[in-house]
Amino acid sequence: MVAAKKKKALVIVESPAKARKIAGFLGSDYEVRASMGHVRDLPEKAADIPAAMKKEAWTRLGVNVEEEFTPLYVVSPAKKKVVKELKDLLKNSEELIIATDEDREGESIGWHLIDLLKPKGPVKRMTFSEITKKAILEALDNTREVDMNLVEAQETRRILDRLYGYTLSPLLWTKVRRGLSAGRVQSVAVRVLVQRELERRAFRSGTYWDLKAALHIGEESFDAQLWSVDGQRIATGKDFDEHTGKLKDGSKVLLLDEEPAKELQKKLLGTNWEVSKVEHRTQTRKPPAPFTTSTLQQEANRKLNMSARETMQVAQRLYEDGNITYMRTDSVTLSQEAVTATRARIESNYGKDFLSDEVRQYSNKTKNAQEAHEAIRPAGTEMKTADELGLSAREAKLYEMIWKRTMSAQMAEAQLRFDTVTITADETEFRATGRKVVFPGYFRAYVEGSDDPEAALEDQDSMLPEMSEGAGLKCKDVESLSHETKPPARYTEASLVRKLEQEGVGRPSTYASIIGTVQDRGYVRKVSNQLVPTFTALAVTNLLEKYFPQMVDLQFTAQMEQSLDDISNGEAEKIPYLSKFYSGEEGLGHQVESKKETIDPREVCTLQLDSLSSAVRVGRYGPFLEAESDGETFNASLPEDIAPADLDNEMAEKLIELKKQGPQSLGMHPEDGLPIFVLSGPFGPYLQLGEVVEGAEKKPKRVSIPKNVDPTAVDLDLAIQLLSLPRRVGHHPEDNKVVNAGIGRFGPYVQHAGKYKSLPKEDDVLTVGLDRAVELLKLAKTRSAPTPIKELGNHPESEEPLAIFEGRYGPYVKCGKLNATIPKDKDPQALTLVEAVELINDKAAKTGKKVGKKKAAKKKAAKKKTTKKKAAKKKTTKKKTAKKAAKKKATKKKTTKKSDEAESSEE
Repeated sequence: MVAAKKKKALVIVESPAKARKIAGFLGSDYEVRASMGHVRDLPEKAADIPAAMKKEAWTRLGVNVEEEFTPLYVVSPAKKKVVKELKDLLKNSEELIIATDEDREGESIGWHLIDLLKPKGPVKRMTFSEITKKAILEALDNTREVDMNLVEAQETRRILDRLYGYTLSPLLWTKVRRGLSAGRVQSVAVRVLVQRELERRAFRSGTYWDLKAALHIGEESFDAQLWSVDGQRIATGKDFDEHTGKLKDGSKVLLLDEEPAKELQKKLLGTNWEVSKVEHRTQTRKPPAPFTTSTLQQEANRKLNMSARETMQVAQRLYEDGNITYMRTDSVTLSQEAVTATRARIESNYGKDFLSDEVRQYSNKTKNAQEAHEAIRPAGTEMKTADELGLSAREAKLYEMIWKRTMSAQMAEAQLRFDTVTITADETEFRATGRKVVFPGYFRAYVEGSDDPEAALEDQDSMLPEMSEGAGLKCKDVESLSHETKPPARYTEASLVRKLEQEGVGRPSTYASIIGTVQDRGYVRKVSNQLVPTFTALAVTNLLEKYFPQMVDLQFTAQMEQSLDDISNGEAEKIPYLSKFYSGEEGLGHQVESKKETIDPREVCTLQLDSLSSAVRVGRYGPFLEAESDGETFNASLPEDIAPADLDNEMAEKLIELKKQGPQSLGMHPEDGLPIFVLSGPFGPYLQLGEVVEGAEKKPKRVSIPKNVDPTAVDLDLAIQLLSLPRRVGHHPEDNKVVNAGIGRFGPYVQHAGKYKSLPKEDDVLTVGLDRAVELLKLAKTRSAPTPIKELGNHPESEEPLAIFEGRYGPYVKCGKLNATIPKDKDPQALTLVEAVELINDKAAKTGKKVGKKKAAKKKAAKKKTTKKKAAKKKTTKKKTAKKAAKKKATKKKTTKKSDEAESSEE
């Protein structure tokens, strides 16, 4: 028997999609396979630790801190099959080529693979920043050895994160609550959010008035704002102290109150208005640099409302499909071929006038920007658009943004003109400002987003009429306006990413997982686009700030990142750095051991918030208020949707009062004959019809009390009306379907044909009429059933229809409740019924779900059925149910007894 010819090389990448793409470029001489990410890592749970080592105390950490911080690496059960397959393939290959990502993580994956596979032939490392044929073939001709400095830096980071997480997390379990975690960057990010929340709480708003005049010159109109009175500038928001709500010390401005503002308003209506000064100022705007990981996450959040995690997932697919360059980079430079291709595309699409005079070069502001050598841009040299590539859904939107940003980087500057007109009326001065885009330049392709949702877009004109000094104006109206200063805005994902990067904390490539983790752990709630810290976050930050201040210090954490960079450059060593961090009297290990007995859980979980009379306690079942009244202590649960900065005394007193009163009956329901209670729970105060009966299948009817209703003022009549919800408002004029009004978890709403719209504060759920409901429903987001792009037929087993749909993350096959993603290398329109069935069956096998079975034809019931048989059947069913319940209860009890394993926290 002739032995099979050996392959030139086994090429290993991380993902199957990447493997398929590269295999197409290299041909049949090469075997390209995926490692499915890391094949080896520190143990995540006790079950992962080898039996022979379980007795060793240090294995709980996964790092032997006594033996030069030696890590315990294990291959997880899920990866053993992958490792075996790779070993078998390597036997039939002449050499091994590691083609993992070109950052520290990719270098580490490659080193672990080499260490596990133990190749006997040559080993090469190839790197590339884009998956195009040209880039792959060039990388194959320019291989190198594994960079051990990068491997050392990644291993140091991994050990550092493990020591931080596995040392501090158990302390949080005993002092705050189980299930929490600490992380080197995660805990700092939480502290940043908490500090902003406390700033909002300490904020005191200031009130000021000003005037706005509606003016005319000829046929054109414009608005002007009051600037000064008798030569003294009037106060604006920036003149107030945010901690007192009063004017800052030394402010030489005039604070207008309501009465003098309205007197001045009346006076000015009858006076002459004249232009006293006209100023023009030109400005040149340069385009922003091409995208890095951080700026891509920020812009995708601002413009596409994509989370950092989602942005990286979509970018990963674009990269693996060969559409963009590597998406984990802190470099803003472009290769020469990219610059040439970009400039050619600009001239073709926009014209020569929109091309910058010279090639524009950008420099990195981030320290040690070295993990990838090019910014994120369209791959290749053709700079194809999303339409030309046939992209759709989220991939198309993100790619289009990357394409436009890349184009703008080599386009001409935008030229703007700003006009300021000063207007005199009696003893006052008003000012009007305008803006004109003289030449759009790079605005033609791209306008950068802003964290301020009210900010005007840069490419929008807001021109003033042409005016000259001495020109007379007509005043149509003068309006007096009241303003309140606003507290500092909460962080969004975009602004948090920018803050962390500015402070040098963490790596941009890890921000997505960090933001996801702080939400998963219950430290943060995402409300609209804001990141709102919870009371648990305040308690944990309270503990870490008081007992381990360095561990959440921005500068200290940034220095950690610099130390890792030094190791990656060969300028520092791993063991001395880890020893300094963990060992000795100043090390984290000793600090935790020496302080854990002195930390009082009650103290760290008791929050004395600024201007709040009651204390907030964080308990194992959530936050609650604690207050004393007549020598007695009362506790009241805090609804989970209350932000720490928004909790005031009025709200606290109502919750405490409800708790003091206990489950009070407002009276009996006239129809049901059951008592109505006012109660308070984790979602706020609510009404309950009847009492909870243990073991009863049906729970009492409940309805939330609207936030604009004082729960202590609810009487029987109002309670009966609220419990009658949802109520029929009427029939929709378009389709005659019912319109309802009710109260849900997120408050009062109107509903029609599957569409819901929350009621604004000014609308009453009990009285809102049909016209108003229809008006509100027009603003509701429509969630219509998706339309298939191709119908394939029925599944041979379940006879359920199979169809192809375009989803958020690309095309997929749907069969009943099962969805299966269509591989990237497969044209959805060319997919056959047989291939679709195979995809669905594979998905069913992986998820453990079953493809719906054919419905058996109903058999005619036997005419004669004895009562005895019925009784026997019923009795048997009861026994089976009882056994099943007992088994379920035993399983639950067994699961509860299992000890929690230490949780690791990346970064």
